[in-house]
Amino acid sequence: MLSQVIALSKEVGQFLKSERIKITQKDIETKGRSNDLVSRADKEAERRFVDGLSAILPEAGFIAEEGTRTDKGERYNWIIDPLDGTTNYLYGIPCYCTSIALMDGNHLVVGVIYDPERDECFAAERGKGATLNGVSIRVSNQMDLSKSLVAMGFPYDNRGKQAAYMKMLAEVNTKTRGIRRLGSAALDLAYVACSRLDTFYEYGLSPWDCAAGALIVKEAGGSVTDFHGGEDYVFGRSILTSNGHIHRAMLNITKSWE
Repeated sequence: MLSQVIALSKEVGQFLKSERIKITQKDIETKGRSNDLVSRADKEAERRFVDGLSAILPEAGFIAEEGTRTDKGERYNWIIDPLDGTTNYLYGIPCYCTSIALMDGNHLVVGVIYDPERDECFAAERGKGATLNGVSIRVSNQMDLSKSLVAMGFPYDNRGKQAAYMKMLAEVNTKTRGIRRLGSAALDLAYVACSRLDTFYEYGLSPWDCAAGALIVKEAGGSVTDFHGGEDYVFGRSILTSNGHIHRAMLNITKSWE
């Protein structure tokens, strides 16, 4: 199954790459907020994923960002982000990806993130490790938070909490080597898994933003929790991932912000 999902992700990802130069302003819509964008490319990519994944596992339901399919399965559910980093994509910034996860009950069992610009495919299957283009990957071995490179994202909503979030950002900035904001949560997670980053946190994510990446980080030996150290990171709106060594130090920062 994993190889089939990888093949489908590459097919859809290359479609997105080919469409990127064709997108115009008339193809862009907003989803409730002026900074939450969607294009016809997102919708067509999701349709292709739904068709392909339905053939791979017909009994599975779907949790999909653009709402192409919303029927929940009794046991299996695909969690689909057809285009993570839509704003980057629409502005010509080559930092976006597809993200597909499969849940068996409450367990993530398959995760695939594909970056068509770099032709990088991050993949994991529960209990079988994580890979980048077929080669095993591991999280970093950085033990010191002050020497760690951090990625984060800003929430689209809950802006009433912006002051508290910025206060947390300032604390992270003073206690680490530096902060990056890539604009694609899925790639942030993938980069933690392959040790390009030491930790990533964000509030306000949806399941399709983080499900695949969370599994890939865990299978690469990392730690994944919500901001308070709990397990509700797929549906609970906050996620903190790290190489494990610096997780407690990051939790000391994130658990106090709300």
